[in-house]
Amino acid sequence: MGSLILDALNVRVQGQGEKVLVFAHGVGTDQSAWQRILPFFTPYYRVVLFDLVCAGSVNPDYFNFRRCTNLEAYVDDLLNILDTLGVDRCFYVGHSVSAMIGILASIRRPELFSKLILIGASPRFLNDEDYHGGFEQEEIESVFEAMEANYEAWVNGFAPLAVGADVPDAVREFTRTLFNMRPDITLFVSRTVFNSDLRGILGLVKVPCCIIQTSKDVSVPASVAEYLKNHLGGENTVETLRTEGHLPHLSAPAMLAPVIKRALSR
Repeated sequence: MGSLILDALNVRVQGQGEKVLVFAHGVGTDQSAWQRILPFFTPYYRVVLFDLVCAGSVNPDYFNFRRCTNLEAYVDDLLNILDTLGVDRCFYVGHSVSAMIGILASIRRPELFSKLILIGASPRFLNDEDYHGGFEQEEIESVFEAMEANYEAWVNGFAPLAVGADVPDAVREFTRTLFNMRPDITLFVSRTVFNSDLRGILGLVKVPCCIIQTSKDVSVPASVAEYLKNHLGGENTVETLRTEGHLPHLSAPAMLAPVIKRALSR
């Protein structure tokens, strides 16, 4: 299983230093999304990069629809990668769904994580009576319908909305990796993510967390960052970037990297 998962999920280790820093991307991207901020960290850390099994850079034959009905399959993959590499302690940076994957992994194996850095994280995207996740069920369903009806048109409309900031290179990059994904896998994973509700397990997280949120994110309202801060079980901080969008590692790497560095040093 060990070497197979390293090959299947394109695991790469680069950089110098004794401390291990893991970067985990969100849905619609792959590990290349981190390229703009890697130079800030590779001189000081042993950096682990990998692709989620749903990424377009991974052979779609590896994606098992039955296995990936919830996030636990992705947690299994993450822990298998770290165990295969012999990592016994790491810092973890997770974007969007991978922030929640990191949270789940830290509940299972708290001794493995020194700190979680959560970028654009959300335990639930749907609104509830006393919770503002950002979306009503009808809105989500209309998104799924648009994806099914015309994937190309949906990608071309969604990518600039998600990037938010006026950074054409970031829009082009996000568009590229979205098109790399097989549409049926994108839809399946999106349904899994948008219908998940992890609010009930947040109190089980004892690993320190830094929650990073942009000032305006079409996918995650600012109130969600405060919700995480108030409900995660360990010591937590919130950092707000003065930029827009759900993908600051693509659109504002020079702004994001110092915030991550500061979080790692605390």
